[in-house]
Order: sequence, then C-alpha cells, then structure tokens
Amino acid sequence: MLFTSVASATIFTSLLNALHRPPPKPKTLFDALPTVLLFQAFWSYDTLATGKVYNLAHGVMIAYIIAFGQDQIEQSATEQPVLSHHESQRHHQSQWCRQLGRIIGNYALPVVTGLLIAILVLQHLGYQPLRGQFYPSVDSSSENGRVTPAVASNPARPDSYADAVAIALPAVVNIYTTKIVQSSRNPLFNDPVLNSFLNRNGVRGRTQTQSSLGSGVIVNNQGYVLTNNHVINDADRIRVLLADGRERLARVIGSDAPTDLAVLKIDLNNVTPAIFADPSKVRIGDIVLAIGNPYGIGQTVTQGIVSATGRHGLQLNTYEKYIQTDAAINKGNSGGALINTRGELIGINSGLYSRSGSSTGIGFAIPMDIASYVLDSIITSGEVVRGWLGITVEEIPPAIAEAFRLNDVRGLVLINIAKNGPAEQAGMKMGDIITHIDDIEIGTGNAGMHQIAQTPPGSKINIRAIRKGAAQSFLVTIGRRPAESSS
Repeated sequence: MLFTSVASATIFTSLLNALHRPPPKPKTLFDALPTVLLFQAFWSYDTLATGKVYNLAHGVMIAYIIAFGQDQIEQSATEQPVLSHHESQRHHQSQWCRQLGRIIGNYALPVVTGLLIAILVLQHLGYQPLRGQFYPSVDSSSENGRVTPAVASNPARPDSYADAVAIALPAVVNIYTTKIVQSSRNPLFNDPVLNSFLNRNGVRGRTQTQSSLGSGVIVNNQGYVLTNNHVINDADRIRVLLADGRERLARVIGSDAPTDLAVLKIDLNNVTPAIFADPSKVRIGDIVLAIGNPYGIGQTVTQGIVSATGRHGLQLNTYEKYIQTDAAINKGNSGGALINTRGELIGINSGLYSRSGSSTGIGFAIPMDIASYVLDSIITSGEVVRGWLGITVEEIPPAIAEAFRLNDVRGLVLINIAKNGPAEQAGMKMGDIITHIDDIEIGTGNAGMHQIAQTPPGSKINIRAIRKGAAQSFLVTIGRRPAESSS
C-alpha cells in the first residue's frame, strides 16, 4: 500500500506537469472528485470495480493533497514581493533555493502528506495486512462494531469436517467375531494316525475361542451391512455394535472372496444407511476420511487424501481396483468407511501396506462401483455372478509393439484361450489384439477384466481386434465365470 501511494502520487503529478497542465485547484473535497476519478482510473481501475472503501478514501486524500499543495505553492510563488535593484544579486544567488523549494512543494510534499493521510485513513478504518491482502478486522455483523481478529478464510479447505463425519458416522458399525477352534494338548495330536486313533476312543483336543474385530457399513434401511470377507470368514458368532450403542447378532447373507467383500444382515429397521458417492467423481488429491474401529478402541476418524485410484497388481485379491490413501488404516479398520468431505461413501477400507502391521501411510479401499455390484448381486441371488470370456490377456510389451510397428495401437494381446470357451466359440485366437469392446476403446487389462466381469452372462458384446495387421470383429456371447478363472 505504501508503494502504491508513492508511485501513484508521483506518476499523477509528473503526468500533469509533462502536459503543462496544472493540477486542479479544489477548494473543497467535492471539487477534488474529478481528480479522484482520474487517479483511480489511471492507477487502479479494479479498485473502483470492487468498491473498497479504504482505497477510495486513499485516492481522495492523495489527489486532494496533490492538487491543494500545487495550488498553495503557485500562490506563494506569484505573491513574492518585487525586489529592489540592490537586492537583485542576492535574489539571483538564492534562486536555486526557490527552485528546490518548488520541487519539494510540487513532489515531495504531496507524496509525504499522501502517505501520512493514507496510513491514518487505513488505521482509522481498521484494515490490517494479512498474507499480502487486506482483511477487515471489524466484525460488521456484530453490535457496537466490536473488533475481532482478522482471519483469512479458505473455502477450499474448511476448518472442520465435523459435518461430513456427522453424516457418515451413524452408518459405520463395529464388528466383533468369535471362532471356536480345536487346540491339541500335545504336538503329537497333530499326527493324523494318532489323532484318528484318539478320536475313535473319544479322546479329543481342547477347544479354544478366537476373537477378532473389524468394521462395517450399513448400506440400506433393511439392516444390510457391507464389510470385508476376511473380517467374518469362518466366524461362528458375529456381533455388530452400532454408533448409537445398540447391539445385534448378524448373519451372513453372502460373501465374495475374489473382491474380499461380504454382506451381513442385522434385525433392525430404524437404521441410518450410508450415502453412496459417484465413483467416477473420485480424483487423486481429494481429501478423504477413514472411519473404523482400530484395535477395538472404538469409532475413530482419520484424515488423508486420495493417493491413487485403480491400484491393482497387489495380489491381494482376484479383482483389484483399489483407492489408495494415506489416511491411517489399522487393524480393526477393515470393512469401515472411506468418505469424502460431503460425508458420502467412496470406498470400503480393506487393507494396508506395512511391514510392521501398523499404518505407514499406504492404505487401500475397495471403490463403490465394485462394492455396489457385489452388494446387489449378493442381495439378489446370494452370490456374485460374473461374466466370462475364457481368455487370458496382457498389455502389449514395448519390444513387441516396436517390432510389429504397433506403437500407436492400444490394446490387449491374447496369450491364452480356454477350449470351447466363449471367445474360442466366437472365432478368436491366441495372438489377437483386442482394441475395443462394444466400440469403447479398451484400457488396461485390469479395466477390461472388470468390464467383462460385470457383464451379465448371456449378454452379447462386440469385440474389435487386430489379427496379423488386419482389423477383425467378433460377436461374443458372455458365459458365466467358473471358480478361479481369469476373464
């Protein structure tokens, strides 16, 4: 602001002097308005557009002081008395002093006075510099003009995510499981011959109860809960604790090991389900919150960002398309909610990458497009039914792409094909390069695998491929995926 005062006052006065036009000679502040408008338009037109009071007052004061100072200096110069002949020599010697005074009056005095007036005006209006901008420290909405600390707001990052947590928290549950296992009294009981002999004679090992914990998300008003398969796998008893303190035993509706998801049912109707987010709107860099029951200490919220999307090749499950996040995900968080800043569910927390067993800033959540498909399939039919082509594909290796001049081709090459499978029956062969499925350019092998898997068996799809440099088209009837098949 000080630089603006110096520069604007100097440039304005110099411009008028260069044009041999003296500044206006206002007698009142109202007479200075033309000068004010010229000053504002010349130096800071955006100030007029925003209508900031302190800049307007600043411009008025500086313009007025420049014009008034010029007027006083000129009047002083014209009112000099006529000197006698004997004083002319002395007058000639002191002429340079008068010139210096005129320069001071024309330039230095308006600038210095403008600076002082600007500082006083700003202090009077209560404006304080904050991060390179000016923010009012007077709370205009408060009574009696009480002064409050000036704080710069940043709508891109709110001070609290309490509203988002309040929306999602009632839908997140704690899951406690118990499993009864047989424990031998002696390592000799592990011998199959001895163990068979002892069992025939009624000698059995001791039973032991194992407990584990995890989290889950209520997904509809009927009491269905979505969680990880590894949380409830082989459990003899599943207990669900809601955020409001209610507790119920749950039964397993269905599970899906290839995605590590399971659906439970609790006998409660007055529950608050989660709100699903649009999976396509999840972006790298989005702020996310993880809610779960780490180490059984109770519902806990941690914050991070989306570090990556579509993460696969981790060999955790058959179908991988993880959201990676640095929000802390620890033991007990599995099956819990990963939400956005609007409280919408974007994923089911599934695991973490760690050599110590605790969070290291690399956690993974199953996105809602996969979770929703599994959920709907299990509720509808009790299992997940997936489409199948009977092929194994991989992305074109760079060496092969260069050798066969396929640098501009984006597709997947068939490296294996099931005998009498849907692809072979349609005429496809090993070495074919798939480029499009239903006129949609295919992405990675993982993306194509998910696309085919979520196509209902019996559906027909059109596959475009390249065989020996020539374009081919195949109409394939999707089959049902058998256990432990690829695509």
